[in-house]
Amino acid sequence: MSIRRSDGGAGQITGGKISSLKARAVLVDMEEGVVNEILQGPLRDVFDSTQLITDVSGSGNNWAVGHWTYGSTYRDQIVEQVRRAAEHCDCLQCFFLIHSMGGGTGSGLGTYVLKLLEEEFPEVYRIVTSVYPSAEDDVITSPYNSILAMRALTEHADCVLPVENQSLADIVNKIRHMSHSGKGGSIIKKDSTVISSQGGVSGVEKPFDAMNNIVANLLLNITSSARFEGSLNMDLNEIAMNLVPFPRLHYLVPSLTPLYTLADVNIPTRRLDQMFSDAFSKDHQLIRADPKHSLYLACALMVRGNVQVSDLRRNIERLRPTLPFVSWNQEGWKTGLCSVPPVGHTHALLALANNTCVRPTFTELRERFTKLYRKKAHLHHYLQVEGMEQACFTEALTSLSSLIEEYSQLDATKGVCMPEAPRLNIAT
Repeated sequence: MSIRRSDGGAGQITGGKISSLKARAVLVDMEEGVVNEILQGPLRDVFDSTQLITDVSGSGNNWAVGHWTYGSTYRDQIVEQVRRAAEHCDCLQCFFLIHSMGGGTGSGLGTYVLKLLEEEFPEVYRIVTSVYPSAEDDVITSPYNSILAMRALTEHADCVLPVENQSLADIVNKIRHMSHSGKGGSIIKKDSTVISSQGGVSGVEKPFDAMNNIVANLLLNITSSARFEGSLNMDLNEIAMNLVPFPRLHYLVPSLTPLYTLADVNIPTRRLDQMFSDAFSKDHQLIRADPKHSLYLACALMVRGNVQVSDLRRNIERLRPTLPFVSWNQEGWKTGLCSVPPVGHTHALLALANNTCVRPTFTELRERFTKLYRKKAHLHHYLQVEGMEQACFTEALTSLSSLIEEYSQLDATKGVCMPEAPRLNIAT
């Protein structure tokens, strides 16, 4: 789990290399093995040891242990580390909280930290990237952990960017299939991986490296305006301000194009207009859903590279007829232009859609939760933790059901046109 502050700061650049870059982040994991890997890896100089908070035993895939046991134990240390790092920011825009939903630490301690950020920094926006487990997840209790975490996400986050493990795996498999088939002139270089931690090429690929890289590229693109110049920069706090018309409906579906680094994939550069079309394709989304068959509340397009405002407007007008927006927010677009593209690309695009297509994902998760909870399976592991009550389960389920119903009500208005208000005639 990582808590990251964004204020647009950067390290000193000497001779083309960043010489003093330090991550403004706090890394928290109740199993020290993963954090120790970072300290021994190529990014070890980016993190200071005081930014790391670890334990030994882990949370045992139990939300209650992560939330109640480790939350109370490490509360003061987490607040101190976050406050210390925040004080180094020149212009604190928001907190990024990156966590998984299926395990105990990411779901339990992650949502505990989210509530802490709201208590200690109530005026600072909180943007959460949540990795949802797949249906074939090997953690039996992941439906419990995910539903318990979702209540906190709905109540305490300003924006949530949901990412599905299965969707990430599908994207990586698709890229590898392109490698073997040579489809569309695409070739992935031999002995390379689709990761960025070692410049895009590594002799040995660790499990989940390629999947993690996709999420890393999401964060790089969303913060690009804070780090580079552009003709139409977008502050991070503008995301929640413009894309969330209702406070609980703040789940924004992310889609990326391109999804891979050119260091790994030799393909002809996508035409600019095709890049915009790709961003609204279900193949480029980080959750499995089809937004074109659901309802858009709002949408943000964050473009990087040599792209003009006229290109942006032309593509929005071209795509608008194919995208079902709510009748009262047909102009619900937020756009950003950053002049610096990602390394190895001429341009790139991140789309964030507030769309009702997240409802099936939440409904499927609720069904998996109900199958366990109906039998009271594994419930005793949670209830024996001090501070945990069975009411936490019923309240979390009620919260999720209410959220699903709100999305359903909006979906029911699809195709219903609001009567045009009479224009105001000004007497002359």
